[in-house]
Amino acid sequence: MHLLLIEDDKALAEQVIAQLSAQGYRVRWLADGEIALREDPAPYALIVLDLMLPKVNGLEILKNYRSRSDTPILVLSAKQDAVVKVKALQLGADDYLTKPFWPEELSARIAARLRRPILKREGGVEIGRLFVDLTAHRASVDAEDIQLTRAEWELLAALARQTGAAISREDLMEATLDPSRDGTMRTLDVHVSRLRKKLGPCSNYLHTIWGVGYRLEVKD
Repeated sequence: MHLLLIEDDKALAEQVIAQLSAQGYRVRWLADGEIALREDPAPYALIVLDLMLPKVNGLEILKNYRSRSDTPILVLSAKQDAVVKVKALQLGADDYLTKPFWPEELSARIAARLRRPILKREGGVEIGRLFVDLTAHRASVDAEDIQLTRAEWELLAALARQTGAAISREDLMEATLDPSRDGTMRTLDVHVSRLRKKLGPCSNYLHTIWGVGYRLEVKD
């Protein structure tokens, strides 16, 4: 598989390339944000994207790529701020790994992402009988629209963007709760409970990961 690595740190890039090449991946490396912005994301199986790049910010590249392709994008960044992480996920990142990191963890996340059977179409994510239209802000089960509140939609969208991954309750609170109000873990759990009921026959797609958060995934 052909991967694209966008990273301005030469030493780190060489380490990542060596790790991935040893596992059989072909890796194209770009260190300049301006050049990366002109690259076509479609031919790649997956893109590893740093956020702090010269000339063009990684979030701008992420937004641009997502508007042109459904290629999975794994953000690799030293930024650990939850606001930045949530912003990246809202713009369409499929995963977010903070620096420093173990190369083996990056390899494992890439392998897991490439194994994940998610069908994306027309700006949305299809998960079993559930379709989440991230462009139109709508969701449907068996082609029947689900009526969701703003908080329920933000929660479902955050989970759908990382289908199969366990997302912490803290990150989901950032993406879901109104910062002008007092949001608590209990409030988040209430939204999850209501969303699960509205998913109807797809309610078992929404899994509680004890001690971590929640995950959206089809399981037999």
